[in-house]
Amino acid sequence: MECTWTRKDLLSIYDLSADEIRMILNTAAEFKKVSERKVKKVPALRGKTVVNLFVEPSTRTRISFELAEQRLSADIINMSTDASSLKKGETLLDTVKNIKSLQVDIVVMRHSASGSPNFLARHLKAGIVNAGDGAHEHPTQALLDIFTMREKKGSIEGLNVSIVGDILHSRVARSNIWGLLKLGAKVTIAGPSTLVPKEFERIGVRVCDRLKDALEGADVINLLRIQHERQRAGFFPSTNEYARVFGLNRETMKYVKPDALIMHPGPINRGVELDSAIADGPQSVILEQVTNGLAVRMAVLFLIGGCIKND
Repeated sequence: MECTWTRKDLLSIYDLSADEIRMILNTAAEFKKVSERKVKKVPALRGKTVVNLFVEPSTRTRISFELAEQRLSADIINMSTDASSLKKGETLLDTVKNIKSLQVDIVVMRHSASGSPNFLARHLKAGIVNAGDGAHEHPTQALLDIFTMREKKGSIEGLNVSIVGDILHSRVARSNIWGLLKLGAKVTIAGPSTLVPKEFERIGVRVCDRLKDALEGADVINLLRIQHERQRAGFFPSTNEYARVFGLNRETMKYVKPDALIMHPGPINRGVELDSAIADGPQSVILEQVTNGLAVRMAVLFLIGGCIKND
């Protein structure tokens, strides 16, 4: 694979052009073939050091990145909230200085504060990969979602994609919206009015107040996890009420096309966003999203770090 990537960092989908998104997707397709081989390891990042700086708790994303790094033969340093000096009062700038002294090549960062990866990118020569920052963006999740859609549907252009749930607080939704619009999809968002900003209409997104309207005609339905703290904060009456009005179940599935894809970034609140029978049903591609996440993260790490020569 010839590397033509020119960015030091992957901070957001908003920053990328349509061609750059396609480059990542095409590279991921090649790495998916690697993962299907008997020997799954390649030397693309041999001699490179990757720090996984997860200041916000994560299981799925962290494991996916770590396995991607192992498959690329990188040396890995893991830092988490529980083990990090950040928990003891060290500032993010102090952490940056310590990382700089280690002369690492790539930092994969998840943080609860929006813009934290951008802060690192300004202070480090190392490549920075945003693994989710606050309610801002989650670029690799959007890329694996879009990769899965393209793999199943052949093309993103012209697809009708509905995103349902807590749009207001969702970094996954924001990254998906930017990526899908750049590639020519038609995007609809739906959920409780308190969680679906009307401002998205200004960039060409269709906003629905009723689940039925979002489901009818959709080629892809991406359901977002409803966090219980939103209910406690009064954004909607209860999870039972949310499930009744916006949950995908046997009753609301009658509005879904038989060839529509059902997606979810995980973890799933079964019986809230969608019923178990649908999550595990023939239209669900949720586990394929997990598989494709590995290929996408290998592609991102390769493009950012694989073409950088050590000093």
